[in-house]
Amino acid sequence: MYKEFLPIALILISAKLFGMGARKLKLPQVVGMLAAGIFLKICGLGTSSFIGEIAEFGVIMIMFTAGLETDIKEVKKTGLAAAVVASMGVLVPLIGGYVLYSVMHGGFAPPGSKEFVSAVFTGLIITATSVSITVEALREMGKLQTKVGTIVLSAAIIDDIIGIVLLSIVMSLKDPEVRPLAVVLRTAMFFVFAVIVGFAAHYGFKWLSIKYPHNRRVPIFGLVLCLMLSYIAEAVFGIADITGAFVAGVILCTLRSAEYIVEKIDISSYMFFAPIFFVNIGLKTDFSDFSGKIALFAVCYVIVALITKIIGCGFGAGLCGYKIKDALKIGVGMMARGEVCLIVAQKGLAADLLDASYFPAVILIVIIASVSTPIILKLLYTEKTEAAAVRKK
Repeated sequence: MYKEFLPIALILISAKLFGMGARKLKLPQVVGMLAAGIFLKICGLGTSSFIGEIAEFGVIMIMFTAGLETDIKEVKKTGLAAAVVASMGVLVPLIGGYVLYSVMHGGFAPPGSKEFVSAVFTGLIITATSVSITVEALREMGKLQTKVGTIVLSAAIIDDIIGIVLLSIVMSLKDPEVRPLAVVLRTAMFFVFAVIVGFAAHYGFKWLSIKYPHNRRVPIFGLVLCLMLSYIAEAVFGIADITGAFVAGVILCTLRSAEYIVEKIDISSYMFFAPIFFVNIGLKTDFSDFSGKIALFAVCYVIVALITKIIGCGFGAGLCGYKIKDALKIGVGMMARGEVCLIVAQKGLAADLLDASYFPAVILIVIIASVSTPIILKLLYTEKTEAAAVRKK
């Protein structure tokens, strides 16, 4: 066991240093952690089953925190419009990724085949949105509380929920004997179960929060709920464990003590589990098979990921009555990718739905989307552009 201490120490210090460097460059810390993993791999550090298991637990912690930080009030503000934008923002990239994979691999595979599932999964990876980058850009420009800012926040939440549900369905399809209808039914049954458990847990935690405000037993019981739902999701209903973790967070997100739970959970997650997860992705990224074909796929994948998100979300906003300029801003605001994109890709890699040689393309999407989203948003919000929009009115 002691032999694992040095690699973990190197992972943590590298994650922190590279994360700080990424922040200096106005990039998410996730990008720095990925770079740290690639750097350590070049230096000769490898991953292990022990580090891999810690990384898997890190995914659960990240998704639980994401659920806890879900703002249900924001979703209610925009309601149908956010749902339409999110749905189109999932559908169009899903189709785009599927078509790209099929074209690059010689044609459209028949439904039920492994190639078909891999093609669908390629599209699924780019459905996720990381709104944190967009939030920072909009806040900096004083546009976060605008109509555009509100719908981007709400749509991103719904986008992630849809993406996580689809991940559970697609991962179940890797077994050719599993029927799609049975997978959908199991997923629906889990959510019915989660609603029942959620009501009981919500009121139980509400009582606990009032009786023991800001007491550590509240986040401890919250983590227990997270782990139990994660286990039940995969062991009983056969869907992704991260779905259970995210749902557990959503159940608790409206509690008065939700921020306190996040604060306590985030200590171990931010300091230990999350850095190991993201650095481990870098350690497992293989550039040895990065051939000309893979490079071409990577370039096309980045273009498809960016454009389909703008088209899908922008079109959805247009259907809801937003003007072209605002619809474009919403589309660009939803373009950034981050943690969820990487988590989905990692799950696919572990389930043999994604070839390891294609993983660098996913990292490239995260980096380019993270850099380009705030730049394009600022261009769309320049005084010259805004003035022209006002004149047209």
